[in-house]
Amino acid sequence: MAEKGSGNMENNSSDDAVSGRIEQVLCQPCSSNDKQTVADVFCSTCDEFQCTECSNVHTTHAFLRNHKLVKAKEVKTKQIAFDMKGLDQCDEHHKVLEFFCEDDNQLCCSTCAIVDHRKCHSVVEIQTMAERSASTSSKLKIKLQEVREKAEKIVKDAKSSKEQLDQDVKEVSLKVRRMRDDVMKMFDDLEVSVTKDAESFKTETLDKLTKKQSDNEKHIADATKSLETVDNVHQNGTPSQQFILELRMKRQVDELSSNVDKECQRLESVVVSFDFDETLKLPPLSISDCVPGQLTLKYSVPETVKPLIPLDPIVRLTMITSIDLKQTGDDVEKPLYSGLDFLPDGRLIAVDNQNKKCLIYNEKLEKVGSYQLSYIPLSVVVISEEEVAITSGRIDFLRVSKSNEITLIRTCKVTTVYESICMKDEGNFVVGTYDDTRPVRIVSLSGEEKDFSINFPNKKYPIDTSACTYIRNSDKVVLTDRYEHTVYIYDIKSNTRVVVKDDQINEPYGVAVGPSDCILVCSKGTNSIVQISQTGRILSSYKLDMKLPYSVCVSKNKSLLAVSSNMNGETKLQLLQVTY
Repeated sequence: MAEKGSGNMENNSSDDAVSGRIEQVLCQPCSSNDKQTVADVFCSTCDEFQCTECSNVHTTHAFLRNHKLVKAKEVKTKQIAFDMKGLDQCDEHHKVLEFFCEDDNQLCCSTCAIVDHRKCHSVVEIQTMAERSASTSSKLKIKLQEVREKAEKIVKDAKSSKEQLDQDVKEVSLKVRRMRDDVMKMFDDLEVSVTKDAESFKTETLDKLTKKQSDNEKHIADATKSLETVDNVHQNGTPSQQFILELRMKRQVDELSSNVDKECQRLESVVVSFDFDETLKLPPLSISDCVPGQLTLKYSVPETVKPLIPLDPIVRLTMITSIDLKQTGDDVEKPLYSGLDFLPDGRLIAVDNQNKKCLIYNEKLEKVGSYQLSYIPLSVVVISEEEVAITSGRIDFLRVSKSNEITLIRTCKVTTVYESICMKDEGNFVVGTYDDTRPVRIVSLSGEEKDFSINFPNKKYPIDTSACTYIRNSDKVVLTDRYEHTVYIYDIKSNTRVVVKDDQINEPYGVAVGPSDCILVCSKGTNSIVQISQTGRILSSYKLDMKLPYSVCVSKNKSLLAVSSNMNGETKLQLLQVTY
């Protein structure tokens, strides 16, 4: 007996074809009843080959009339069930995926379609979608092939780089040895040349000195002999003999004296030495302290590879909504939002510097909460899901509930007034000062204040002239200098800084960390948000629909950006979509 659903077929391949024999497909419902009937149609919904009689059920029952029937001879073979290894199962309900919601771009099982997508406008059968998107699998295959080819290229490049690295390290040692051998040969040649000249000088000088020695040894002998004669005559001779001696030897002694005096006048000092030039003299240090060369260690990315993996993706901003900040209700002044930050759930926290308020906005920039402060707030930072901190001459910690109620938790006294604030880690803030020679400091959540080990310039920033932020992943501090039209990027680990100046940066103030840890700065003079890489490269500039952008913040998932202005008469708060 044939198994139901197997699509029994009598089929001849081209290799064993028999004259007069044709391909036949049997009706599956009939086969289940031990009947051998040739199938006339194939129902793709029932997934069965059927004879004319069995297929009439599609016209008898209304709920089967939308099934698609085709002639059996047009279907060469029925597809064999393929094990998708769970890919065709719903992750939540563990049922077969049968539908596709075009509104949410999501695959659904029957339960998903009823429970989660009943209000959606377009939920269709997967089979229908599959017929519409016949080319999807080919695109997916092409994409996967591209991914594999790129990965294979990376592996090949990595292997090549490893081999080249090993060769380069060996070459460094060989190069030092070759230089040492060249230097040693140079010194060997120098020794031969200098010694040759010195020996030639020595030979010439020795001849002179030998003759001078010989001549004066004779003078010594003559003087000694004459002294003996004088002594003998003075001791034994008569006065007449002594007088004769004086006269007879006077000329001889005068000549001897003259010769010796001349030799004395020609006395020479002979010196042979060799000194290196100052450029070749090395101080008495170890070779590690005075290396006559430079070892270069660096990574480089070929220009042809850079576009494949952009290290600094360009941020694109799209306006979502904008509101004018107007003086209403109990406001004593036109609002000025000097600090902004997002809660993890997407709500926006703002502090109104002019009206001493902390406010909450929803995703549509509708005001949903407000809290009156007793002091002028300068900035705000979100600490956790329901806690924020506000700076002034102190730091206040407030609770922001899910129902948009704000309550004061505690106040932390500090010694410095902090204009800007952001999180450094779970237990510390990074804060920007004003009128203090330490422009950026660290404050713990308990109020302990300390300084960075950075050589900041000895400069005080007045109010509204500087703001800071912190890049946690690379341990860098970013500081804006409004009237120097400059952004400074300080590397804490190396105590170095990058100075960023550009025509696109004019009166920079508010600053935040964006996607891929890029830097987003409010450029008040150009009414724009400027994107800067951590290396100081200007990546993009987005013209805002507001004048004098002042404060800026980015949501926790880096998908939203909020910015406010401080233009008298045209103060705005805007929400923008971040893509890259």
